[in-house]
Amino acid sequence: MSYNLDTSTEKLKASIDGPIALITFNKPSKHNAICTEMWRSLSRTIEIFENNHEVRVIILKGAGNRSFVSGADISEFENTRTGPEAVASYDQLSEGATDQVYECNKPTIAMINGYCMGGGLGIAVACDLRIASNKSLFSIPAAKLGLGYRAKSLSRLINLVGPSFAREIMITANKFDGNNALQMGLINRLLPEEELMSYTLDCAKNISINAPLTIFAARQAIKSFVDQNSPKNLSYLDELVNNCFSSNDYNEGRDAFRNKKEPKFQGK
Repeated sequence: MSYNLDTSTEKLKASIDGPIALITFNKPSKHNAICTEMWRSLSRTIEIFENNHEVRVIILKGAGNRSFVSGADISEFENTRTGPEAVASYDQLSEGATDQVYECNKPTIAMINGYCMGGGLGIAVACDLRIASNKSLFSIPAAKLGLGYRAKSLSRLINLVGPSFAREIMITANKFDGNNALQMGLINRLLPEEELMSYTLDCAKNISINAPLTIFAARQAIKSFVDQNSPKNLSYLDELVNNCFSSNDYNEGRDAFRNKKEPKFQGK
């Protein structure tokens, strides 16, 4: 059953269809440029999805077929990013929402079609997977706007593409097509536009039937080792693995394998 959430707004739609949750940045007239209202809605929605046991995976996408998110809404900059206090307040809001995507306890997929720039690329980089169409364009135009880019956001970019490509992205502020992005390691898959939705949904469905405790343990370990700001708590990571082996899902998986049937994991 598919239904919309109370956090849905005109500019950010949120819905759940079985185990798959969907967030849609919905401002196609401005290429889904993200404003303060959308940052706040994103934070609230991620929190709700995290606390919903029914949700197994989250897809983030842009409305229309021209943009994922084209960056921050520059028309707000006079009020939201002028002066130290305003800049600090905006950064706290945008970084907080992006952090929530990155730290989300459910797997996340950015489904990218069209422009994916600035803060939009930051959101995509914070997701577990990035699946893009051959119409996509990627850029961080900070150097063309005189904006500073926070170290935390840069560290995630560096973890994906390495320091050499990160330098190229940041200091040229160029737009890169899907083939460039795939070569850099910025995206996981590049598809014809007409195949993007079906492939992403199939990927999400495949994730949704896998064991949630195993997925969570693996994601936490990977984040711990690639994130320089994260303490390497090996005892905690081992505990997550032990939770997998002592779970009902482990019994279910072994039973399903022996009897050649599909397992039905409950995350317990």
